[in-house]
Amino acid sequence: MPKVEFTANLQRHVALPPTEAQGRTVREVLDRVFSTNERARSYVLDEQGALRPHMVIFVNGEPITDRLSLSDAVSDSDEIFILQALSGG
Repeated sequence: MPKVEFTANLQRHVALPPTEAQGRTVREVLDRVFSTNERARSYVLDEQGALRPHMVIFVNGEPITDRLSLSDAVSDSDEIFILQALSGG
């Protein structure tokens, strides 16, 4: 199963322990991860289910390309890493 990990910074705001969840896309995996944690879902995803602007998701060290429907493919050996994006100058 794909492994899902959230940064320690996110852990300060919402309980998001490392976990594993089945799925063939980032969306399917996150739907399972968030199925019992609505607060975490609303922190990471917006009301339409898209990735919030201040969030970033990496699969095996590469940023996902589909921030709206999260359709990027994943395999059982993949690692999904979710963190807050940083901006500023």
